Amino acid sequence: MKDENDNYLCTVYPKLFENRSNKDEPMYYGFSCGDGWFNILNLLCRNIQSYLDWHKECPQVEVLQVKEKFGGLRFYYTGGDDYVAGLVSMAEAITEVTCEQCGEPGEIRHGGWIKVLCDKHNLERKKKVND
Repeated sequence: MKDENDNYLCTVYPKLFENRSNKDEPMYYGFSCGDGWFNILNLLCRNIQSYLDWHKECPQVEVLQVKEKFGGLRFYYTGGDDYVAGLVSMAEAITEVTCEQCGEPGEIRHGGWIKVLCDKHNLERKKKVND
């Protein structure tokens, strides 16, 4: 993810990314996914933090790692409750049909790394492999 998008999420949702400065934590190295999922992550973080702000009895979520794995988003965290888990599951599911590069509708593509890509980015990927 571009530094500007990475910095935006960590600045706007500081409670979620409190451990970002710890070199021993995976979040120190940033978001390991494409910018096409930025809007999904932004909405996920907004909904999580808004929920937590209204439900003080719910433990604060601390994001441990955000990455792409087997074509989908993996959002590892501590804290929260079943509602937060549902938000995370929904976001992870949405990434499975969203191009990781641009955010347009996409599908899981095989050939090397498994990625969710739109037709355009899939063609670009195939062209790079064949060159």
